[in-house]
Amino acid sequence: MIKKTFFLFLLSISSFAQSSLKQLLKKYNQETIPYIYVNDINTNDDETIFLDAREKKEFEISHLKKATYVGYNNFNLKRTLKELPKDKNSKIIVYCSLGVRSEDIAEKIKAAGYTNVFNLYGGIFEWKNNEKSVYDSQNKLTNKVHAFDKEWGTWLNKGIKVYE
Repeated sequence: MIKKTFFLFLLSISSFAQSSLKQLLKKYNQETIPYIYVNDINTNDDETIFLDAREKKEFEISHLKKATYVGYNNFNLKRTLKELPKDKNSKIIVYCSLGVRSEDIAEKIKAAGYTNVFNLYGGIFEWKNNEKSVYDSQNKLTNKVHAFDKEWGTWLNKGIKVYE
């Protein structure tokens, strides 16, 4: 009975955390860009393009493999479009820490005519929370993740939080 009660307790905490992230994203996002979930991404697909919509210092601490830094505050659509394939149906996944800034950048990519654009649900935090690999500025595996700030960093449950 104790094991069952403990399991139900853990299940309720997990459900609450997922529900809370959903509520957080609903609060900040318009949901104009469809979400893609970490477990729905084929990490062996070399065709998918990952765009990192965080700031340079965040990207240098950790990013997804083969991700291209596009930034947020200094995002430049013209420069970014030069990096993207000519095929407007190419699969593009934009991410940030949790999925708020990435929606803004993904909207701009979509407005430029790209039709297969997604926002990574939960961003790099959810990626790392699901024990997926991240890489540093030397493209070496790292356990560090830039946690943006103390408030947003509470959503990162795995890895080493960095706040520089």
